[in-house]
Amino acid sequence: MNSLAIYAMSLSDTPYQYGGNSRENGFDCSGFVQFVFQNSLGLKLPRTSAEMSRTGTPLQSHQLKPGDLVFFNTTRSQFSHVGIFIGENRFVHSPRTGKAITIASMDDGYWRARYDGARRISLKK
Repeated sequence: MNSLAIYAMSLSDTPYQYGGNSRENGFDCSGFVQFVFQNSLGLKLPRTSAEMSRTGTPLQSHQLKPGDLVFFNTTRSQFSHVGIFIGENRFVHSPRTGKAITIASMDDGYWRARYDGARRISLKK
């Protein structure tokens, strides 16, 4: 899963685009995660962060490893944002309009207050 995290970080210059799911047009948060899993591991994930939150195995925060999905409530709706954990309590994600894919700290007050949980996706296709 470290290769997945490295691949995700390699897309850091790609801008946010609501509904976006391609390097050419930009990504929203779930489009980014879906693209990374498909292109680095050949795994097809659901399209929305809420749907992704129901796949894989639930984790406690102390169990996180690079490549795990981390979820946040950013729109007053559970699991409305998703990113990919990369280690050292950081995650890579496509944050919002006007921003590009970036790395954020889960220790940041904004993200800590909105953390909704995490899931580990099986490598089985």
